[in-house]
Amino acid sequence: MGMRLLSSAQVQLGGLLGAALDANRRGRLSRFITGPTSPAIAIFDPARVLANRDGDWYGEHAGKWLYAAAKAYARTQDVTLGEQLRSVADHLVTLQGEDGYLGTYAPERRFMQKQPPKPPSWDGAPSARTWDIWTHSYLMLGLLELYRTMPEVRYLDAARKIGDLCWLTLSEGGINITELGNHHGLSATVLLDPAVELYAVTGEPRYLQLAERVLQQADDEPALGLLRKALSGADAAEIATGKAYQLAWNLVGLAKLHKATGVARYREAVDKLWLSIREHHLTLGGGPWGGVAHRSREVFNAPGAFQPQAYVETCSTLAWLQLNRELLAISGEAKYAEEIERSAYNDLLGAMAPNGEDWCYYSFPNGRRVHTTYWRCCKSSGAMAVEELPAAAYGVTAEGAIAVSLYGSGLASVQLDGLGAVALKQCTGYPFDGQIRLRVTPDQTARFKIQLRIPAWAQQVRIQINDEQLSVAAKPGSYAELDRDWTPGDRITMDLAMPPVLHRKANRNVQESLAPDGSPVRQQVLCHEYVAITRGPLVYATGLIDGFKTDETIRLPEGEPADWLRLLPVGEGQEDAAPGIELRFGYREPITFWPYYRAGGRSDGSWRLTWLSLAPVADLSSDPEHGNT
Repeated sequence: MGMRLLSSAQVQLGGLLGAALDANRRGRLSRFITGPTSPAIAIFDPARVLANRDGDWYGEHAGKWLYAAAKAYARTQDVTLGEQLRSVADHLVTLQGEDGYLGTYAPERRFMQKQPPKPPSWDGAPSARTWDIWTHSYLMLGLLELYRTMPEVRYLDAARKIGDLCWLTLSEGGINITELGNHHGLSATVLLDPAVELYAVTGEPRYLQLAERVLQQADDEPALGLLRKALSGADAAEIATGKAYQLAWNLVGLAKLHKATGVARYREAVDKLWLSIREHHLTLGGGPWGGVAHRSREVFNAPGAFQPQAYVETCSTLAWLQLNRELLAISGEAKYAEEIERSAYNDLLGAMAPNGEDWCYYSFPNGRRVHTTYWRCCKSSGAMAVEELPAAAYGVTAEGAIAVSLYGSGLASVQLDGLGAVALKQCTGYPFDGQIRLRVTPDQTARFKIQLRIPAWAQQVRIQINDEQLSVAAKPGSYAELDRDWTPGDRITMDLAMPPVLHRKANRNVQESLAPDGSPVRQQVLCHEYVAITRGPLVYATGLIDGFKTDETIRLPEGEPADWLRLLPVGEGQEDAAPGIELRFGYREPITFWPYYRAGGRSDGSWRLTWLSLAPVADLSSDPEHGNT
């Protein structure tokens, strides 16, 4: 069906997401890079480039900042931010070589140069030039986003020159894309994304050919096999090394390539790996995670592996949000908006400090909050991810219906073909309460459809227009459609029941071997069972138990959870309108849970505990697993 997402300039988010956007603009985007002398831009100066043989990734910050800051400027028209954008971009353009190179590597280390082979390693790292294509990929995305916001041809030309250099290198230069990045090429095949973006902006076939060449070379690499492995049903952990960030970014590019070409198998491959990630590799808060029994903390675990102390890399959350954004636009299906909302309200905001500058590199369902250092990738990825949210909030379907995909206070201006503008004003305490009020103001009375996303967790839904209670299909995990003549000032009210929900998860490991006769022997080993709490879209967590313990084994009370999960009233002076949830045991003092993003305090070094261990019982072999992790 498809959906045209609104631009950032058409949406103004308030509430919790709006506060994050404001902090992002005032913090990271306004202070990290302010002009050509900022450290993240100074590394592009010619003298420093000539001496850089280290193979670092630091050049990525320039493209990430251009991308996020351009979106923020489109939303706010912040004059100072606009001046910073123009000065930085103009400086970078003057540094670009005649051949199109705009990186930070010494000439002999650049991606255009053949390098001696490196001994095989677990991640297929090829050489000390691993991140050169990666940096150029982000620069292309940043320059193209800036061109959309400030349509000055020099920014588009700079992106095109990079694309032309990549095409020349991979076609006439005799270099294979998988030689240019680690994780068996995944860190270089991300070029898929900006190559298709160049094609979308320019319409020039060679950029589409560049994307298809990258995909072909990625598929031909035995350890990677991006397309063929996905189509065969491989789990996400089995693609190359299973590196979460890189794989999800590759899927963003593959989804865009499907949109540009209509090739069905590209979409099929994306869908299969999306489902693999969704079913086996997300935390309760929607972040891709890994780090259990792996060399790398950023690699997907084996399917079914569960450990509350495992890692979510904020960069992976960015790529997962972008993948779901692309699939929402392609399909118009509510499940992708559901994932955007879940990740945004939990693992994304849970990694962000209130000042908009500090971010966690890694976040843990159970673990300490640690703010990362100046140069780390996740600080720029988090800033990008926050700026993706406004455009995902509203859209127009292929049939011309307005779709409301994310809930939270704010405004949107939607242009409908032949009907003019429709203003939407959303007033709500969401995600802290489930009453959503939407005022609809078309230019004039007109008939059109409005679709409201019904969250998958919503079991009781009431929808009212003005004073009329409606009887409409409101299937959880889909859109409810309202088709009528709309008059300026019409009011939609939707009430979503938000009781606390208990989730249970078993830490099961599977051991496989062969019997003497060659038959497979498979045994499940149960280590622990855990419980966690959600309410609406929010995951809840507590701080240190009794003020000092990083873990607690509990015994659940008898009866229904509604009898011993108590919603606390919102207290005066609280930083937001989020009610706490008290878990009452009867045999010890209650434990109070708060939304994960702020549980334990949003300061460096604070603790959050999402999952509590259950006391063992005689036989858990038949217990079902509940919830999604």
